[in-house]
Amino acid sequence: MELNTILFIKRKFQEHYRKEPPEPPPYLEKREWGFLMLDPDSGMRRHKAFISVGEMQEYIQAMVPAHVYHSAAYYQHPGAPTMKEKNWEGADLIFDIDADHLPVKTDSIKVMLDAAKQEIIKLTGFLMDDFGFGEESLHIAFSGGRGYHVHVRDPRVLSLDSAQRREIVDYLSGTGLDMDHIFKKKYVEGDDKKSKILVFPSESHGGWGRLVNRKLIRYLQELTGDENPVKRLMEFDRIGKKTAQKIIDTVNDPAHLKLLRMGNFGALSSIPPGFWETALQQVIPHIGVHIDEPVTADIKRLIRAASSLHGKSGMKVISLSVDELHRFEPLVDAVVFGDNEIKINVTRPTTVEMMDEQFEVEEGANVLPEYAAIYMMCKGAAEYMGGVR
Repeated sequence: MELNTILFIKRKFQEHYRKEPPEPPPYLEKREWGFLMLDPDSGMRRHKAFISVGEMQEYIQAMVPAHVYHSAAYYQHPGAPTMKEKNWEGADLIFDIDADHLPVKTDSIKVMLDAAKQEIIKLTGFLMDDFGFGEESLHIAFSGGRGYHVHVRDPRVLSLDSAQRREIVDYLSGTGLDMDHIFKKKYVEGDDKKSKILVFPSESHGGWGRLVNRKLIRYLQELTGDENPVKRLMEFDRIGKKTAQKIIDTVNDPAHLKLLRMGNFGALSSIPPGFWETALQQVIPHIGVHIDEPVTADIKRLIRAASSLHGKSGMKVISLSVDELHRFEPLVDAVVFGDNEIKINVTRPTTVEMMDEQFEVEEGANVLPEYAAIYMMCKGAAEYMGGVR
């Protein structure tokens, strides 16, 4: 990044911070702070502590960092130069969902962020329904970049160690999930022999049982809603025409569908277990949450400060409630800069999707609205050339 680009971005960030400084986390005086500056060679500045909101905001307004972080942990001496001297007292439970780590393959940042939003909605559902955290304990934030964070601020999680936090991630992601605990095997007497059937979980069950029930029924509905459902079902091993029609009739019957939701799959109990095993392989990946495990396991992690700016996008870290999350549009709601036209020299052609606009940016001189130009410069894909008169 050239010097004139750094100076321009620094001026725009400073103007923003003077109007809208970052928000303090709870127990500000117990947090360690860290900063990455706009100069890429300056390195991380950390082991900083503040005793008041005013001191924190004045520092950021004066230094104008590219990235502002504070610790998820609480320390007795957060400004001490070594981690040992800080004296760790506990840490919020942190989750990071990054669009880059999701199985969505696309060049569209909008599509990627939509996928990340669905993951964070899924995560908050797990945290409230399965773990019993109240909405007031969840601090949700758009990261300003390619994902979302959730801070669980509940006294019950503060003392959890790294291993215990990894166990929570394993549950949320379905890692090591033992389906034998969800689908019980039962032997029933037939005409002259015993046969094995699966006993299904009910929608009223807690945890993964409830989620598997819902997803499995939805999967059956998708199969039977196919243009040629009999042919589609007969692609499964040991599913003939008669069995396929039985599945279709059962799923399309409201009375049977109600029984399926209650875990009563009696009408489908004769279907070979291999069919259900294949179906489960299809639905399980869509139930678990894709979480960046090292972030959650790290009890001394630094996380982006609320209302700070992301130095690789120029967008704002936005705090959200669960209700606000559903309505939130990051490429509109997290944009803080105006639409005055700026001239930039593009070194890496790309597509910019912001403010419900799409800009196809070619290499060389381009004129863009300020918000899109700053986005390009922060990404390292363009250099500042000046304003347009």
